[in-house]
Amino acid sequence: MKLIHQLTPGESISINDLPTSGKDIRDDRDKVEKEFKKLRKEMIEWQNCLYAEGKQKLLIVIQAMDAGGKDSTIRRVFQGINPQGVKVTSFKKPSTKELSHDYLWRVHQAVPAKGMIGIFNRSHYGDVLVVRVDQLVPEEIWRPRYEQINHFEKLLSDSGTVILKFFLHISKEEQKERFQERLDFPDKHWKFDHNDLIKRRQWDQYMEAYEEMLNRCTTDCAPWHVIPADQKWYRNLAIAETIVETLRKMNPQYDVVKEDLSKIKID
Repeated sequence: MKLIHQLTPGESISINDLPTSGKDIRDDRDKVEKEFKKLRKEMIEWQNCLYAEGKQKLLIVIQAMDAGGKDSTIRRVFQGINPQGVKVTSFKKPSTKELSHDYLWRVHQAVPAKGMIGIFNRSHYGDVLVVRVDQLVPEEIWRPRYEQINHFEKLLSDSGTVILKFFLHISKEEQKERFQERLDFPDKHWKFDHNDLIKRRQWDQYMEAYEEMLNRCTTDCAPWHVIPADQKWYRNLAIAETIVETLRKMNPQYDVVKEDLSKIKID
């Protein structure tokens, strides 16, 4: 069964109509986890080819509400990947230097080079999400950013960057369970942040912001994929399948060495 949940440019969606549970799609967890491991093994092989070829580049953008699973997605899906060919960038509160530039300045510096997979843990979309909900700048500043971001991603695409964007869609009930787990288990206390509770009270405002982001910034070159993320095992499979299908289309190859190496002897 195909698990990709890719949005269509120009088609308006309501975020409340998008599923958060993967159980309604797949309920065979053991089989799903076996499929995931097989896909991850294939992904490792493709990534080695991508790095060796050194001609193409893949950017993966991951957005989610707090406790949505961004960190664990990166940890599980990319387990075993050659770290030389992957760079993870986490976009947190901008520094004074970053604030002295335009909001895309720090983002552009982090896009992957040829042969690389770049992963954004949060991204430039914070400037139409957090900035909007927390009213950090006036609406006349953040609203034009949808189109600016689309132009930015079109530039990256035209320059040879393949873009995959994942929104990990969890329910408010699942977020509550994950926050409670951070309180119940001492080895997870480090994950708890009082600020997360403030963001939780802003749930409706964030859903409104995410909905407009998905509708305004799904384009032909960079569509959003909405992943039901209440079950981590389903989330991992859906993302791994999407990435592997993309790498298959990119089809990186090891370069053929024209020099005859058969006569070389190692003393």
